[in-house]
Amino acid sequence: MDASLRQLAAYVAVARAAGFTAAAAQLRVSQSTLSRAVSDLERVLGVQLLERDTRNVRLTAAGQETLRVAEQIVDAHRSGMKQLRRYLLGESGVVVMATLPSVAAVLLPQMISTFRGRRPGVSVRIMDGLERAVIGRVLNGDADFAVTTVGAASDRLEHRPLIRDRFRAVLPQSHPLAARDEVTWEDLAAEPFLAVGPESSVRRLTDAAFEQAGAMVTPAAEAGNVATVGGLVAAGLGVSAMPALVLPLLGPGHVVHRELVGPVVERRLDIVVRARRALPPAAAAFLDLLDEVRAEGREVPAGAAWITH
Repeated sequence: MDASLRQLAAYVAVARAAGFTAAAAQLRVSQSTLSRAVSDLERVLGVQLLERDTRNVRLTAAGQETLRVAEQIVDAHRSGMKQLRRYLLGESGVVVMATLPSVAAVLLPQMISTFRGRRPGVSVRIMDGLERAVIGRVLNGDADFAVTTVGAASDRLEHRPLIRDRFRAVLPQSHPLAARDEVTWEDLAAEPFLAVGPESSVRRLTDAAFEQAGAMVTPAAEAGNVATVGGLVAAGLGVSAMPALVLPLLGPGHVVHRELVGPVVERRLDIVVRARRALPPAAAAFLDLLDEVRAEGREVPAGAAWITH
């Protein structure tokens, strides 16, 4: 039989207090319970640990060494349980989120700052990428949750609507369409259109919008990164269309954006988690913060709005 943690803790208390009476008071147990635990430990180890008299106890040589080892075990257990409690309260650990670059760069930084201020013991890891890769991170367990566009339905995923943003026309500052307050998809179709690559959810939505507008568009150029597309627009090579949260990523340059209608197209971003899977406590706490921020109606870039129902 191995020595139990209860026996070791009882022995440490008696040895530190140099007596059963004081130790029993500290542990809030009876002296008989404490005496039995120490006697059981001596029996398990096969040695005498204490020399007892009517008032005090003295440690034998074996008792001194046992105390050293027992203190290490008891202290390690207490430390481990403290760490476990912090984890279970969401006060330690790592939150791993997968998301689109626009969300990672524009929407989440302020949220992460608030979260870290409240829970400095929790670190945050962002895995940004395109829609398919982001969803894959959640499905294979690499990420706790995702904030991404709504793709194909899957019974392996649960969606919680979070925010929507509206597509706007992106134009060179000197372009004739820049003089208008509103631009239509047909207007963009008549110009050299600069598209995001076919792997992007932005491309899926722009293609659908042109189809809805009855316009056939072959991109004059395309790039995988929205900032690259913004650079092409700034250079006067054509026009584009981007959702509102993407616009800050276009960087400085001679680019303007205008309301885009005929049709009005919005992108919905959801919190996505694996179905029937409990989130780690820290990740659940981060999603609670997102709900709090949404309920407060915290300011978001123009053209975006929280989904509150």
